[in-house]
Amino acid sequence: MAASLETQSEHPIASGIVNRAKEKELRPKEAKEFSNMKGKGVKAKLDGKETVVASPGFLKEKDIRQPENAFKDESETVVFVLVEDKLAGFISLADQVREESHEAIKTLKSKNIKIVMATGDNEKVAKSVAKTLELDNYHSQVLPEDKQNIIKKLQEEGEFVAMTGDGVNDAPALAQADIGIAVGSGTDVAAETADIILVNSNPKDIASLILFGSATHRKMIQNLLWAAGYNVVAIPLAAGVLISAGILLSPAVGAALMSLSTIIVAINSQMLRRQVS
Repeated sequence: MAASLETQSEHPIASGIVNRAKEKELRPKEAKEFSNMKGKGVKAKLDGKETVVASPGFLKEKDIRQPENAFKDESETVVFVLVEDKLAGFISLADQVREESHEAIKTLKSKNIKIVMATGDNEKVAKSVAKTLELDNYHSQVLPEDKQNIIKKLQEEGEFVAMTGDGVNDAPALAQADIGIAVGSGTDVAAETADIILVNSNPKDIASLILFGSATHRKMIQNLLWAAGYNVVAIPLAAGVLISAGILLSPAVGAALMSLSTIIVAINSQMLRRQVS
């Protein structure tokens, strides 16, 4: 039943459920009148009955009691299946923290970049992941507009915010952030909203692109100083500003200095490869 609904969803949780259903060789039914409940889950009609795959927050809204054995592990995300507002069962999923994530976060923190997680998952899951990755802060059970508001608040505090996301629910936050970074394996909406798309969906690429951007900015400043240095010094000398002191730059020397300046800028730019490799 869950897979029947989730085949029409682009959420990562949906992918997990659909893939598991394929492994079990289950055949999804045809879901009609499918709709996405923003930040809460999905619903559709199966065999004429309204069926919902939703978060714990949705159960709370409906005043439906959660089964006592629903959360066995604090790292699990649990979604509930309801038929005509009656609990039919639940599915537990767990994210595996990728090894690349540890290295990416370590690299970013070494550059004094704060790492904050905003997730729709429950408090236990968010706390467990934040502790594992040694994040600076986290926000759990947040809706799409909450993620956007979190970024707004950080910006009001003077922070420059880069946001990474992969789902429909991340689109408002990606648009709000100073830099929106979409995971390539995520939804089309997230990709269209973001400024940058990670083709390989590798967390290390986030650190790499930020470091590359910083290195590029430094090179731009250095090259401007080289170019400005030539203009500030060579042009006045060639114009005869210090001719009274017996200093005059000949056209030939001026041309040589200009060529040298160009060569230095080109070599300095090429050294960028070595810094980001």
